[in-house]
Amino acid sequence: MNPGLTRSLDAEPVRAAPRRAFSLRPTATMAARLLRGSPPDIAAAAVEQWQIAPGTTLEVRPAKVLPGQLERIVRAEFASLGEVVQHFRGGFGSRQSATLGYRLKNVLLHDGVLYAAGAARHLRQRSRYRPLALAPREEAGMALYESWLGNRWFGNWLSDDCLTYRLAETAGIPFTTHWPVGHLPQYERALDMLPARGTSALFRDLVVFDDSAHNDHKRQRAEAMRRRLVRAPGERHPGTFLLRGTSGDARVLAGERRIAEHLAVKRGFQVLDPSHADLTEIVRACGGARVVAGVEGSHLVHGLVAMPPDACAFVIQPPRRAVSALKLLTDRQGQDYALVVGEGTNDAFTADIDEIERTLDLV
Repeated sequence: MNPGLTRSLDAEPVRAAPRRAFSLRPTATMAARLLRGSPPDIAAAAVEQWQIAPGTTLEVRPAKVLPGQLERIVRAEFASLGEVVQHFRGGFGSRQSATLGYRLKNVLLHDGVLYAAGAARHLRQRSRYRPLALAPREEAGMALYESWLGNRWFGNWLSDDCLTYRLAETAGIPFTTHWPVGHLPQYERALDMLPARGTSALFRDLVVFDDSAHNDHKRQRAEAMRRRLVRAPGERHPGTFLLRGTSGDARVLAGERRIAEHLAVKRGFQVLDPSHADLTEIVRACGGARVVAGVEGSHLVHGLVAMPPDACAFVIQPPRRAVSALKLLTDRQGQDYALVVGEGTNDAFTADIDEIERTLDLV
């Protein structure tokens, strides 16, 4: 095993093997791509495939929204405008695929990319193209639980990768290239996650998963995750507004704090900036909230994974970057989702307090 490959949370290092291996797989894959196009996903190289959980149908609930709001959306992200608006309108069933496991042999991890038998999977942006890989040989069976989306956005790491970890721990030693920064170490401790970490390896045996669907099995893992986080449910209260500020991709709500403070006075909401709060404070604020509110973004996932089963997500959407990804989470858990669409640009958009109040009355 890679001498730099360690278990997290200050655990003892995993026993290392000193042997090292050179590989031209990055060069071979690049050449094949030029000749035949993009290589297939790493799952195509599996020597074994199995179903972990069957597919199920997800009820897409209608969002709580005032008339005319959805017509304000002029641009969407991660899906077409029509698909995002349809998701907000709801009222239909969405078939979710099965959860699958794949076992692979002799897999190279190099600069954020997995290579095996002519197939590849990118886990993160490559730092640079390196034609020759030098990687230590991994002896122990590993199970990879990370995703491209989870490496790019904190919300996906928390809402999806942390659930896939529960699959990985039953299939081998959970492995990730994701280093514990920000809130990650606190969540790993709270969720009893103890992965091995490394940036390069040659796995003799590796398990990967297709865990993208929001089926019933994933819903059950999300419920178990909430129980781990909210170990002692606090008193119910009207809601929590999670401030976004200027963090992440541009979605700057003008007067965000003024709106939050209005809701604190008028409706008894708690106001919290998760970027300056530890996990204990976040769970305390969101674990008993009837509503978790804020500008659309990954920071809201702090609240969605901890809020009670009958709570509602209240999302203020910019008109030029509307996203329905958070509604996937509330639909999966059978929770309500409400939204107000602002006016303006991503760099500076506004939301009307009266519209916010009237929408909250629908919740």
